[in-house]
Amino acid sequence: MMSWTPDSIPDLTGRTAIVTGAGSGIGLPTALELARHGARVVVATRSADKGGAAVAEILRAVPGARVSYAALDLADLASVRRFAAGVDAVDLLINNAGVALVRRRETKDGFEAQFGTNHLGHFALTGLLLPLLLSSPGARVVTVSSDAHAMGRIDFGDLGMERGYGPMRAYGRSKLANLLFTLELQRRAERAGVGLTSVATHPGMTATNIVKLAPLQPLLGLFMKPATAGALPSLYAATSPAVRGGEFVGPGLKPLTPSETARSEEIARRLWDVSTELTGVRFEEFSSS
Repeated sequence: MMSWTPDSIPDLTGRTAIVTGAGSGIGLPTALELARHGARVVVATRSADKGGAAVAEILRAVPGARVSYAALDLADLASVRRFAAGVDAVDLLINNAGVALVRRRETKDGFEAQFGTNHLGHFALTGLLLPLLLSSPGARVVTVSSDAHAMGRIDFGDLGMERGYGPMRAYGRSKLANLLFTLELQRRAERAGVGLTSVATHPGMTATNIVKLAPLQPLLGLFMKPATAGALPSLYAATSPAVRGGEFVGPGLKPLTPSETARSEEIARRLWDVSTELTGVRFEEFSSS
């Protein structure tokens, strides 16, 4: 596994990849490498300026690449629905976008921002695209989590974190939710007997703008890895034939063990039910699972 590099990615001609947050950070090199290997790539990000610049950068690196920008604001469920309605095919969904270490604020729908963006937005997006994913043989959903999930705790009685909000606590909770979702999605796919593969990744400490509002960013930048290195787990999870559903891939492409809470099927089912209620997205294809 350690010898794997982006050059190991197989030919992706005929495959469509959606990368959320691909305007910058690890999303951009993820999208670039997928395009380099023949995939049709959708750069899905909130900012049209960043999205357009990312498309231009990919085209400079890969002339003739099939790459386009589409507006997606994961902090706005109406935007998620508009984006999904415009998608005609998807084989690889990379749930990469996120916010971190921000002061308490709410999404357009009234959710705590880190939980609402990092988890609920991607939960809704995946559910809305599920019919297209299930129509694609070998489809994969890769969700970027973090080892910070281990400090997360989900208080179902205070999902808005209105009591004792802390930026790192909120981030850990959102990354725990990402991992719970990944594992539950895989379990439901297996029970439904479909070929969907759900994998989580941890990019490691990576120099991206996800922590742009954190006061420690200048210091963190001294020892963070470049975004190209942080993209490797996502690229590996999305394309390697060796990957299995339910894996958690970390830096160095090493398998990581989710925390005991992340492995809890009871908590995962409860989070799934709550996420369904909050977003209105029901994953109808798994309704009997």
